[in-house]
Amino acid sequence: MNDYILEIRDLAIHFYTDDGDVAAVGGVDLKLERGDTLGLVGETGAGKTTTAKGILRLIPNPPGKIISGEILYNGEDLLKKSEKEMQKIRGGQISMIFQDPMTALNPVLRADEQIAEVIRLHSKCSKSESLTRALEMLEKVGIPASRGKDFPHQFSGGMKQRVVIAMALACNPKLLLADEPTTALDVTIQAQVLDMMKGLKEEFGTSMILITHDLGVVAETCNKVAVMYAGKIVESGTIEDIFRRTAHPYTKGLFNSLPSLDKKIHRLQPIRGLMPDPANLPTGCAFHPRCPYADASCAQNAPEFREVEPGHFCRCSHAGKGLGLYFPDEAVNENAYKKGLPVSNPGNDILGKEAAP
Repeated sequence: MNDYILEIRDLAIHFYTDDGDVAAVGGVDLKLERGDTLGLVGETGAGKTTTAKGILRLIPNPPGKIISGEILYNGEDLLKKSEKEMQKIRGGQISMIFQDPMTALNPVLRADEQIAEVIRLHSKCSKSESLTRALEMLEKVGIPASRGKDFPHQFSGGMKQRVVIAMALACNPKLLLADEPTTALDVTIQAQVLDMMKGLKEEFGTSMILITHDLGVVAETCNKVAVMYAGKIVESGTIEDIFRRTAHPYTKGLFNSLPSLDKKIHRLQPIRGLMPDPANLPTGCAFHPRCPYADASCAQNAPEFREVEPGHFCRCSHAGKGLGLYFPDEAVNENAYKKGLPVSNPGNDILGKEAAP
């Protein structure tokens, strides 16, 4: 059996608007091994949610359209499946937790009825059996079965998200797409929901793609990371690769913009400028107008997505092998890395003080 539960090859998704052709996703390549949790990170507008919806073929057409690529789930291309086949896959084999639980829940249906409906769609069982299973799922996510008859408006934000998670996992999917599942929650509830998701993922043996802006959440939850910018994956690898041996200037910029509890910093270092308009992307490397390391070639030549060390890929012509960023002002990092010494990298502050071997 193939080790990859999901392989995305050169996926391109465009939206055709009155203002022109918007390249929301422009050639994404992504792999997810069975049992892995991959964090998909990047600024708002990078194309993360569009990619996840593309996997389930939920792109509204019009105005959106998947114009090229392959989405291989267990070796079968989802783009070649009929809509009837996709209906069986959605919620059954692949589930998605949407960002806003309030819009994901039907306000006029009780919680247990909504979960039971998903179960009946994907398994041959009676209404009573599906309701029993729905109450069991509510218990698994920390909601008493007695609250199964409540309507969505009677739950808090954290409870609503738990109901959505129960719906997503009700049919034991093999792949879970979680689109910023904790964005609207306070820190305490966020930690509880993440711990619960990790436990349920292990219990059901589910692979997961976690879409988030929070690099701390990625460090706690994921073992693989893919960084997305302007519709493309610009860096991917293990959590150690990305956090300790950062290879792309954009990824480094994300880390530098985070506050540190251990260092006295008078001012944070945000990435200058804004995400480019997907309807009018820059020539060459899409990040070059914001990149402190860009030179003339960056504006002319689009960099390849290449392997800078085993399993660690980067879309930057300046990325060096093993070290990560390979620039003159970081020569000390190069020497330290070669000697196996700690490398100065802002991602270390999130993962911990110890340097990668």
